[in-house]
Amino acid sequence: MARSDPDNLFITGFMGTGKTVVGREVARRLGREFVDLDALIEQKAGKPIPAIFAEDGEPAFRALEAAVCEDLCAGRGAVIATGGGTLVNPALRTLIHRTGTVVCLRCDTDEILRRVQNDQNGPDRPLLAVPDPRAEIERLLTEREPAYASIPWQIDTTGLSPAEVAGRVFEFANVESLAVSHPGGEYPVHIGQGLLDHAGWVTRAAGAPAQSRVAVVTNTVVGPLYLDRVTAALQAAGLKPFPCEIPDGEQHKMPATVAGLWDRFLAGGLDRTGTVLSLGGGVTGDIAGFAAASFMRGVRFVQIPTTLLAMVDASVGGKTGVDLPGGKNLAGAFWQPAAVLIDPAVLQTLPPEELRAGVAETLKHGLIADPDLFDALADGPTTGTTAITPELLACALRVKIAIVEEDPFESGRRAVLNLGHTVGHALEKLSDYSLRHGEAVGIGLVAAARIAAGLGRAADLLAESIAAALAAWELPVNLPPVDPAAVWDAMTHDKKRRGRIQRWILPREIGRVEIVEDIPRRVVLAALQGMQAGPGADQSTGTDEPTGAEP
Repeated sequence: MARSDPDNLFITGFMGTGKTVVGREVARRLGREFVDLDALIEQKAGKPIPAIFAEDGEPAFRALEAAVCEDLCAGRGAVIATGGGTLVNPALRTLIHRTGTVVCLRCDTDEILRRVQNDQNGPDRPLLAVPDPRAEIERLLTEREPAYASIPWQIDTTGLSPAEVAGRVFEFANVESLAVSHPGGEYPVHIGQGLLDHAGWVTRAAGAPAQSRVAVVTNTVVGPLYLDRVTAALQAAGLKPFPCEIPDGEQHKMPATVAGLWDRFLAGGLDRTGTVLSLGGGVTGDIAGFAAASFMRGVRFVQIPTTLLAMVDASVGGKTGVDLPGGKNLAGAFWQPAAVLIDPAVLQTLPPEELRAGVAETLKHGLIADPDLFDALADGPTTGTTAITPELLACALRVKIAIVEEDPFESGRRAVLNLGHTVGHALEKLSDYSLRHGEAVGIGLVAAARIAAGLGRAADLLAESIAAALAAWELPVNLPPVDPAAVWDAMTHDKKRRGRIQRWILPREIGRVEIVEDIPRRVVLAALQGMQAGPGADQSTGTDEPTGAEP
């Protein structure tokens, strides 16, 4: 669970925004090496930058800049101040984003002009050796704006001291950004404390044009807590947000809710250049994502999950949808987000029972492919949400990202993410969704382990270990007061069936699972009956029928 050596921290922006002086202060506070890209270029060229421009031309300077920058990207842990035009090169911009966190410093035009005229290097800035420096600054800013806007972390340095700017840059030093590849491209998952206030530039970096409309889909619980902050962040980045509030709860995850959102999108002026932003848990994300996928045949979608369950699972992978009377998620679409922003600070307002429900899915990821993640959670919480660190979230997400990248449309290995869901979905349906998804999945994990043991595919102790970890978080591990045969019946309508064949994901050991089909009915019922709480539980196993047969 320990974090590896830190990535590089790049500080970029237009000339006069304070990259070098701020970079030195940030490096001092972090105890890291500071690197000035321009100084390295001069060292490699053996002459100052104005001489490179005068004698060799700007193309030669840019080629040298790219070569030096590529060498820096091979290292780790440095604070690097780039030149003002470094990230204009698309290939170099992609490389820098992949190998570190990038912070863009901004400043208004008049302040830039004042700073470069007063700076000791002002006379030596070759790009401003023109009759009208102010007009040239405006031209260059316009030219470079697409490159600068591709950076999610932005600081306006106008009116701030270098120390104040350094303090704000310092907040981004521990941001973790994970890339998710899919057949249509790639999107980032940003994880870090306090990132909610940067939702605007994250959305801009995800492709939203300036002045475009953003439909913020939230629910009646989350909206009063965070809608104003997110709206302010979007407006500060030059976007035009409007709220779209929906009721809270799985019972509202229905086609009618999506239809209502379509109407509000139209009323709010959303068009193909706009963005649907989900601010809420997994239910809100599923509904908003399906609405985004189907409105005008698809508009940009950004996820800001506010529950642990949504952070580690629902927000990544592109699965969106709604429930039908016959079962969960029976109508939907694969629609990949353009970006995911995760701020663990919002977990402070999450009810304890909802946090615990999210832990069940996090433990599931550990069971699938990360024993260290499972072990980190197995003893229960330390002090509330402090057990859920950004590092832990990143570990859980890496498990899911690796799987969805291998199987983006759930045609093979991605099915392992349904560990615990076969029984879990049935229990949700039987409880009329009063049982939380994470709670139901936790019970499903125990059931899957007991079934694996009944088939001789896992040790009996595996189910005990899973149940102990869930119990440490005060999660249920026994079957609710329902007839196991009714659970069997409910499973026959699960969308994960292939025709009459029910697929099961079974754990072999912590960190290893397998896909199994045609498990005998008696084995399933025996496992479920063994999980019934209280005396007098019926231990009959029923008939020896495969899961593909009618009960």
